[in-house]
Amino acid sequence: MRLPWRRETSLVPSRRTSTKQLELETAKEILSEVFLARPADVEEMIQRRLQERTWREEGEDGLRPATFCLGE
Repeated sequence: MRLPWRRETSLVPSRRTSTKQLELETAKEILSEVFLARPADVEEMIQRRLQERTWREEGEDGLRPATFCLGE
């Protein structure tokens, strides 16, 4: 089944396309097929997950500690 908003893409990367960029685009296409979502929706899902992960890493107050010590 072909989704109407999907565009045809070439499987051969150009010289300017990095491997990581190609992997990201492939992952986005897979997510859009699995969740039956538009590319914009997939992008929004990714951005939300990145924000959630960043928030958890920073801590509850949203600030990172200025120093880190393994105990004294």
